[in-house]
Amino acid sequence: MTSSTTLSSSAFIARATAAAAVAILMTLTACAPLYGASDSAPVAAPLIDNPKTAGSTQTAVIAAGCFWGVQGVFEHVRGVQRAVSGYSGGSKGTAEYETVSSGRTGHAESVRITFDPAQISYGQILQIAFSVVHDPTELNHQGPDVGTQYRSAIFYSNPEQRRIAESYIAQLNQAHAFSRPIVTQVAPLEGFYPAEGYHQDYLVHHPSSPYIAFNDLPKVKHLEREFPDLYAAHPVLAGSP
Repeated sequence: MTSSTTLSSSAFIARATAAAAVAILMTLTACAPLYGASDSAPVAAPLIDNPKTAGSTQTAVIAAGCFWGVQGVFEHVRGVQRAVSGYSGGSKGTAEYETVSSGRTGHAESVRITFDPAQISYGQILQIAFSVVHDPTELNHQGPDVGTQYRSAIFYSNPEQRRIAESYIAQLNQAHAFSRPIVTQVAPLEGFYPAEGYHQDYLVHHPSSPYIAFNDLPKVKHLEREFPDLYAAHPVLAGSP
């Protein structure tokens, strides 16, 4: 897919077909959520984290399945100033939707989150990712989307982010917060490449899309319910980066 008007690409059709199948199944099952983050209480906060303190904005880059939903959730998080959909894990030359969708580029659909450290900590961002955004025990798979480009990953930009991420995963595994081990990759951030403009703010612009309605809007509601102090009713929009 190369523009907002050319929605007939093989990758987009595959996602739309999966969404249609889910829509039918959801109707047959009284529209109960079938996948995504667990609809239970959020996992515990990280024991090792940066304290909230005034200072320059910081960034976090995470991958947690299709970036539409990841971006859509974090645009509703208080303290987040911008969330941009993009690609991380591969080279600049392959950071393009059709190519990434092949699953052979090393890229993961990712979101770069710019946040105010006085309002939200890096650890809280990871807590939301594990509690609301996705299932970190699924390997190269989230909901109807399958492939390495949908893997769970945290791309750290400094040693402190790495320490918090690795410690948090160990904490959750030790506490058996999930029924299976966490498979989230923790890797250095070697580059983030913003996705095409039509991917930005997709949840906001297409709330009636079956894919968004059944996969992602429940996550925003889950955020509001489980993290009321961090929920912002009005999303911050990325626009076209």
